[in-house]
Amino acid sequence: MSDLRFPELTQKQIALLKQYGDIECYPAEVRLFSLGEAEYDFFVILDGKVIIEDPYNPESIIIELGKNEFTGDIGTLSDRAVQFRGTAKPGSTLLRIKHNRLKEAITKHSTISDILLNTFIQRHENQLAAYIGGIKLVGSGHSKKTYDIRDFMDKNHIPYNFLDVDTNDKAEQLLKNFDLSKSDLPILINNRGEACRNPTLEAVARYSGVLMDFEDKVFDLLIIGAGPAGLAASVYAASEGLQVVTIDANAPGGQAGKSSKIENYLGFPTGISGSDLANRAYIQAQKFGCKISIPHRAESIAHVEDHFIIGATNGKVIKTKAIIAATGANYRRLPVDNIDKYEGNGVYYSASQINISSCEDEIVGVVGGANSAGQAALFLAEYAEKVHIIVRRGDLATKMSDYLVQRIRVTENIEVHYHTEITELKGDYHLESLVMRDAEGKLTEEKITNLFTFIGATPCTEWLGGLVNTDSRGFIRTGMEIDARNLSKCEIYRNRKPQSMETAIPGFFAVGDVRSESVKHFSSAVGEGSMVVSQVHRFLGEHAKQHQPMRTKARSN
Repeated sequence: MSDLRFPELTQKQIALLKQYGDIECYPAEVRLFSLGEAEYDFFVILDGKVIIEDPYNPESIIIELGKNEFTGDIGTLSDRAVQFRGTAKPGSTLLRIKHNRLKEAITKHSTISDILLNTFIQRHENQLAAYIGGIKLVGSGHSKKTYDIRDFMDKNHIPYNFLDVDTNDKAEQLLKNFDLSKSDLPILINNRGEACRNPTLEAVARYSGVLMDFEDKVFDLLIIGAGPAGLAASVYAASEGLQVVTIDANAPGGQAGKSSKIENYLGFPTGISGSDLANRAYIQAQKFGCKISIPHRAESIAHVEDHFIIGATNGKVIKTKAIIAATGANYRRLPVDNIDKYEGNGVYYSASQINISSCEDEIVGVVGGANSAGQAALFLAEYAEKVHIIVRRGDLATKMSDYLVQRIRVTENIEVHYHTEITELKGDYHLESLVMRDAEGKLTEEKITNLFTFIGATPCTEWLGGLVNTDSRGFIRTGMEIDARNLSKCEIYRNRKPQSMETAIPGFFAVGDVRSESVKHFSSAVGEGSMVVSQVHRFLGEHAKQHQPMRTKARSN
């Protein structure tokens, strides 16, 4: 069976690609791209060879690409830095295609898009699974700050090596090499071999290329939030030719990205993790030219004449004609006094692969009775000795899909505690046990070392500053839910009512969990993100007519 990471292009595919690049001949050895380079070029080998090397081991050749094969991975479509070195051997002839021209080719030709995107995804997934070079994170496995950085890189599919100073002798040696101590932890060593002490998530994002800068212009559309709704809107809007920017405060996928396995989404009969599904949508949006930057959190918004101005973290200002709020909601914290002590040290708000090692053969707890809690419990039950589901209600079926309820009932190492709440968390440095209280007031202590909480959400709307109408809980009202007294007095709303996902201000839309009365479900969020684009188009058409330049007749002499 051929290796899916290294297919050969057909002559027809190469002929199409030749329209977007230049043929170059190299009589001598030439470096094509180097470690840490962003927006690097794409190459097709027409004759000769290209060597992909491990930049940290000059003697190690990762792959030798030959005739009709090509370079690149998903970083080729974004601003992510290249993780390896590429060298053309003497006598090679290559087709060089610039970063933006490659995107154009992928957008216009499905045969090119299919083979390149499938290959890029395969290469990236292999890189994540067997990564040995590039970004290194040195820290303690018991550190909350280290956990937050690892969580950010995992959710954004950033390849890295984690060296735990508590268990890895190489970590100690690495600290000595950089003349650093444990007091400097955590430490990020970037692609250029530079050490950054106690890095912010912004620094991590810049090193890896997921944080980007924008031109000083007015975009057609800004999407705030890269959860299911925001990513769907990003894909459809960009594919229809709009100039789109998407920002997110954390990672693609939102709350759905934390789901270990989604089994009831159309087209995935065996299920798919929320993180993998979000990453594929993230790649798909960039394929069509959408600019996605993480972490950027919206902090303020103003409506000025014919556009919106959004103030974001990292000192960024983004101008846009239309805006989609897809900021979702945040999970609530347990009402336990010392909860912050255990966050990252036994208390978590998602269940993913990085939790497996700490949960293996352990007793773990899941708080909540909706789908996210059910999915997490079933995922953890594969590794843990026992899983306790703790719910305040008396029935899981109230908010959880039936297929999850049925599976939980037949899973022997899952026990459900109804009408129960947690009153106390215990442990010196890490969660060791917790105290539960049932409906009769009886207290029970369980030796639970890992607790995953999914107990409801609050809308992420603090950045709105009262600009649009919200309900009593802070969720954004749209369409018919808006009281006529709260509508903007602009000309557009004199001629029509707000569209179903449009807010009190024309051109400002809300989709997904942040929208009042929306169905809080992954597939519904995707549907809203897809549907809203047609409403954006209608508004932009009205916007163009309203703000077209005044025409004057020429005077006759």
